[in-house]
Amino acid sequence: MQDAKEEVRSRLNIEDVIGEYVELKRAGRNFKGLSPFTSEKTPSFVVSPDKQIWHDFSSNKGGDIFGFVMEVEGMEFRAAFEHLARKAGVDLSMYRSSGNQIIAQRKKKALEANRLAARFFQQALIKNQGALEYVFKQRQLSKETVQEFGIGYAPSGSFGLIGLLRKKGFSKKDLQDAGLTNRFEGDLFRGRMMVPLMDPSGQVIGFTGRIIIDEPNAPKYLNTPQTVLYDKSRHIFALSQAKETIRSSNFAVLVEGNLDAISSHQVGVKQVVATAGTAMTEHHLKALRRLTNDIRLCFDGDKAGLAATERAISIAASMEIDLSVISLGQTDAKDPDELIQQSVQAWQEVIAKPMPAVDWVLEQYKARTPLDTAAGKRKFTTDALGLVNKITDSVERDHYYRKIAAMTGASLDAINSKASMAAEQPTSLKQVKAQHADEMPNRHAIQQDDMLALAIITPQAKDVLAYMDRSLLMGEERQLLADWIVERSPQEINIVPEGLKSIENYVKIVQLRADTRYGDLSDNDRYQELTRLIRLLEDEQKKQTKDILVEKLRDAESVGDEAVAKQLREELNVLIKETQRARQ
Repeated sequence: MQDAKEEVRSRLNIEDVIGEYVELKRAGRNFKGLSPFTSEKTPSFVVSPDKQIWHDFSSNKGGDIFGFVMEVEGMEFRAAFEHLARKAGVDLSMYRSSGNQIIAQRKKKALEANRLAARFFQQALIKNQGALEYVFKQRQLSKETVQEFGIGYAPSGSFGLIGLLRKKGFSKKDLQDAGLTNRFEGDLFRGRMMVPLMDPSGQVIGFTGRIIIDEPNAPKYLNTPQTVLYDKSRHIFALSQAKETIRSSNFAVLVEGNLDAISSHQVGVKQVVATAGTAMTEHHLKALRRLTNDIRLCFDGDKAGLAATERAISIAASMEIDLSVISLGQTDAKDPDELIQQSVQAWQEVIAKPMPAVDWVLEQYKARTPLDTAAGKRKFTTDALGLVNKITDSVERDHYYRKIAAMTGASLDAINSKASMAAEQPTSLKQVKAQHADEMPNRHAIQQDDMLALAIITPQAKDVLAYMDRSLLMGEERQLLADWIVERSPQEINIVPEGLKSIENYVKIVQLRADTRYGDLSDNDRYQELTRLIRLLEDEQKKQTKDILVEKLRDAESVGDEAVAKQLREELNVLIKETQRARQ
């Protein structure tokens, strides 16, 4: 697979691929443009053809050609890799094992079958008056929307589509792989308005069929089953149409129904996507997180919607996602589609005023639980703390502890005591991982990247870094690079050495950062800035240590443990003196 990556990389110019998304202008050996991830006015997005790397100073993101497509298209690596391989004209089957080649061929045939099926459904829509009336009059979809989403109609016959595809050479297995056949090997979709399900690049991977004439015992919606292409736990409907608006508006709205999303797009509110009902997963949130960290859920306020929101809060806790809920409770509409038909302005207003997800869930708990009894308060606080304790930020948790106390009339001490008891219970492996997934604030990451950028071009860096506690650096990449600088002779890293190949992209980003930000400084100015950044890092660590000691001292004094309190005061005094000496 590495050979295939290099083949794709060799055939594509990184500046050409990125230039399809960002207006780039030559800046010496590099190219510069406005960040596609932030709303900056001064260009800080840099592309280096020499290093085959890009770096966005405004968001501190960077990587190679594959990483850019993953970020800008909201794709996982494999999808981005295959997308670029198609663009480069690289046949990936030549690089796969025989088993993988078979799977790749199955996927290729299934994609082609679905592409032809979508065309078949579109042509069938034009020929059926009843379907046209349903789509354009009853659903009130415009011609532009129908074209944008590839909406069609599946005729009521049993073998119309399958017969056509069999004549074109597709086998029964091919059509099963595409998810187009029923158990009798005939058409799965019949008598339905057809909505293609697309991957982030716009390829059709399945369908949703909405029945247009109610039939007893017939499901209103029928979806493609899980196939080699379609997995509802990963698929986000309308992402290919919404991703640009999500990125520019910096928020995404997640609704339950495909037609809710389509209706919203039709009226110009295009940052709206959908999952298969409330079946939201970690994969969905990760895909959206690549585009924005502001995700607004618009689910029904029923038990399923509540459960989905609880699940989303749990998943988002360690992903730095600002999760909120759009409520239609102030309207008489049952879903976004109905509200949009009533008033586009009302839809825009509820989108603009979401409620933090935890607050919304707490209000749902309150509405479902009598708080005028001891049993009700016990149940409410148990449910509420079970939710709030999933939050990793201690300040945010404290905010909700206080809110729970106010909602129940209980003391804050009682809430903290119950929360502590719950925290002492054994946690699952997944929760333990989430607790260790916190990252330092972006400001510290930027400072550390600047420090290492200076270090690779400053002759005295080896001696300065040798006395620094390199475990303070965030992540293995930074620590490995710092160790390498200390262990080798002080010279610029012009190429990525063998010992750093495992973090090659990160090293290239640091090189690009050094060239762009510090290339024009003198050795003395670089040294001064390097030592300043190291002091900032060490001061921050001492501040964190001091805060911990102060908190422990308060606890010791509150319980009257004078021996522990005395030891903590001594440690604090030593730390304060060290800090004062360092500032002299």
